[in-house]
Amino acid sequence: MSSYKNFQTERLLLRPTSEQDALFIYELFNTPKWLRFIGERDVKSEEAARAYIRAKMLPQLEKLGFGNYTVIRKADNLTVGSCGLYDRPGLEGIDIGFAFLPQHEKKGYAFEASRELLRAAVEDFGLIKINAITEGENLGSQKLLERLGLVFTKTVRLPGEEEDLLFYEKNFRDV
Repeated sequence: MSSYKNFQTERLLLRPTSEQDALFIYELFNTPKWLRFIGERDVKSEEAARAYIRAKMLPQLEKLGFGNYTVIRKADNLTVGSCGLYDRPGLEGIDIGFAFLPQHEKKGYAFEASRELLRAAVEDFGLIKINAITEGENLGSQKLLERLGLVFTKTVRLPGEEEDLLFYEKNFRDV
């Protein structure tokens, strides 16, 4: 794992998610906001989280060199959330996403981590466009995406899903 790049901000360290993060992923995936806005991933134990990381997160990291990052607060080495650049099935291009444990929300961590990953997307990974999707009722996520400079352009439906999602994008060629 050490060959993949870590990123940092003034307060945060972002490192590629690995199997050592299984307990955190288990906790995050079972928070009320995750279940409501992102959805059930059937991660009901630390071992199931480890299997999810192996099956869903590590392959993209190995293929593209980026993926899901565990967000750690530098001051006390506490894991506070997750932020990543994803190649999602059913969506064209790379998508940014974020989720934080409830006790670490509303502290600016999601903005700080996402802003750093947007910078890395362009400067380190050579991406020229970033997308994001969010549920219509997730106003906090929408506000954050707009603050990051992404613009709502349409609604989309992912394969196998029943609900439309709001689709945001930012083209770095236009910046």
